[in-house]
Amino acid sequence: MKIDDQPIPDLPTRVMTGTPVSPGIALGIAYVHETGGLSVIEYCVAPEKVAAELERFRTAVRHVAQELKTIAEEARGLPEQAAEEISYILDAHAHMLRRSRLTRGVETLIAEKGINAEAAVKRQIDELVAAFAAMEDLYLAARADDVRDLGQRLVRRLGHEEATAFADLPRQTIILADELTPADTAQMDPHRIAGFATELGGVASHTAIMARSLGIPAVVGVAGLTKALAPGCTVIVDGTHGRVILNPTPDQMEEYRKGRAAALRRARVLHRLRGLPAVTRDGRRVTLMANIERPEETNAAVIAGAEGIGLFRSEFLYMNRDTLPSADEQYETLKAVVERMDGHPVTFRTLDVGGDKLTRLFDLGTAPNPAMGLRAVRLSLARPELLRAQFAAAIRAAVHGPVRVLLPMIGSVGELRECRAHFREVYEELRRRGVKMPETPPPLGVMIEVPGAALCADALAREAGFLSIGTNDLTQYTLAIDRSDEQVAHLYDGMHPAVLRLIHFTAEAARRARVPVSVCGEVAGDPRFTGLLVGMGMAELSMAPANLPLVKDAVRHMLAPAAEELAIQVMRRADVLDVRRLVADFNGESI
Repeated sequence: MKIDDQPIPDLPTRVMTGTPVSPGIALGIAYVHETGGLSVIEYCVAPEKVAAELERFRTAVRHVAQELKTIAEEARGLPEQAAEEISYILDAHAHMLRRSRLTRGVETLIAEKGINAEAAVKRQIDELVAAFAAMEDLYLAARADDVRDLGQRLVRRLGHEEATAFADLPRQTIILADELTPADTAQMDPHRIAGFATELGGVASHTAIMARSLGIPAVVGVAGLTKALAPGCTVIVDGTHGRVILNPTPDQMEEYRKGRAAALRRARVLHRLRGLPAVTRDGRRVTLMANIERPEETNAAVIAGAEGIGLFRSEFLYMNRDTLPSADEQYETLKAVVERMDGHPVTFRTLDVGGDKLTRLFDLGTAPNPAMGLRAVRLSLARPELLRAQFAAAIRAAVHGPVRVLLPMIGSVGELRECRAHFREVYEELRRRGVKMPETPPPLGVMIEVPGAALCADALAREAGFLSIGTNDLTQYTLAIDRSDEQVAHLYDGMHPAVLRLIHFTAEAARRARVPVSVCGEVAGDPRFTGLLVGMGMAELSMAPANLPLVKDAVRHMLAPAAEELAIQVMRRADVLDVRRLVADFNGESI
């Protein structure tokens, strides 16, 4: 298809903004995908027909399971990373169909409330979606999309409707929709679908993850998008900056064509960096590692050239289940990641959620302020069996390669000592039982993510095996800003001098104590910060795999003494705008 450079007469050019979730530039013709909500009619089922209604629901479950299997088979032709990602998503969906809280809840509503299957599905889905959406953690909250997607599939099947795909769309199509499910995204052929934009969605959703895996430019959260369209409208999706341009002018088309060509050239250059070390022009080595949410993301880390896993979150082990994962289950999961990393270190973070997020699993009730309540290591110390099971898994996994154990949200030396006592007891218990384990226990480290921990980093560094700075929470707690609150999110700024001083203080404390220190928050993967962090003495940065080439490129273009001078100058500034100017000048950019 050739895209016409001429805008549609009488249709204004509109530039709309949203959240960029998959970088790149797409130019194409709009296709509006009708998704529809989970709308059903509820009615009573006669007692003598309840058994038949239950069977109708179970039949729908079997059909949807087969539908997911078919999608998985078709997805095998996708690029390796995308195929693995959709495989994980569909496995999770299939698991929810096998006697999960979802299916049990629906059957209970049909049997006890005497309502039809569609209504029972909607009630149960609404309850689960609300529970996920209320979570503070962006990744966990985004799992509401998966539950909603499965609910829509079940309701469609109960009404004998087939799911639609995008196989017949012409090349250079741009899909615009209220929202897209992960399975919708998995059925997009990157040779036909140039990009997509939606009104709903977030950066941590599986739909966004799939878009990144497929290399399809995408923007979500574009308010009023579908209402502003006209049939056959030309569209530009800028997945790097979060812009959607409807009915662009010829000048805009030319500008973005040039931008896309430049981005493709840069992507080819960055790809060639994969096998090269992250070394400054004067020879300083920086270790670049990857953050992962699930084992399936390990391949993406390897492909990106990560020198280890700097943050392996364990929360996924506790999701969508009614029983706690055993130490054996956690060991097998961690072992697979350690073996895949083939001698590179894996940093396993213990459970970092609060009672408000897992009330069904832990029955801890709700907290008035979850972010400052019983969460992370506080929850683990309140329920030491959780901590000990994770310690046992990590110690056993260390037989298969280097493992480090990271404690989240430590606020005092006392908490570290209490955790370390449990760690030693678990190690000795495993030794007495004759379990295969390393000669020495893995390093036990501390995550610096609350101001109190940063301010006593010198004391923590004397007793911890390593320090890891989590800049996301550190910024939020230091500035008293909830970045999910749109009224104050613009004030959330990792370049605020207070945040940078806490990072610098922590780095200096680690240097004096001669223990490793790393940064694993969002700023680690932002190349604007790379020079500043290197100048502060950071020798290890951990980030999303997709950001590794960008940060490596920044490292290889800088001189360490210049970065150190930048850090000195920044530490003397009290105004965030002054900091931004210094950093922009160092990077050869404008603010």
